[in-house]
Amino acid sequence: MTGTSSKPYGLAEAPTAWLPYVRNGLLLSVVDKALDEGRISPAELDRLALSRKTLAHRRVLGSLTPDQSDRFSRLLRIVEETEATFGDREKAHTWLRRPTPLLDGEAPLDRLDTDIGTRQVEAMLGRIAHGLAA
Repeated sequence: MTGTSSKPYGLAEAPTAWLPYVRNGLLLSVVDKALDEGRISPAELDRLALSRKTLAHRRVLGSLTPDQSDRFSRLLRIVEETEATFGDREKAHTWLRRPTPLLDGEAPLDRLDTDIGTRQVEAMLGRIAHGLAA
């Protein structure tokens, strides 16, 4: 399966289905699709998952490494989860990029570079989904 599939989106619904794709390295078409759809900007991708220089190098090779795939899939999963929680893509993207005191003045998106930060954002999304203040 290495480098042979570009698994469609759906990380928020079935993240475990992505396990073999992440382990074998996602194709660059998944990254390109996220960029083309405006789910993540090139600067955000650079800062949170994959530098532009590394991305250019991976383009020559055709796929991401498992570690790069893991970071990228975590980022994409939270973007999808936020879109589902808010039910409106524009509102979700605004929320992800707006600094909040609950994260020490950082935007939720900025916390997605670590597992700990991602868990904080997931907890906030859970509270929002259940109608609690976040």
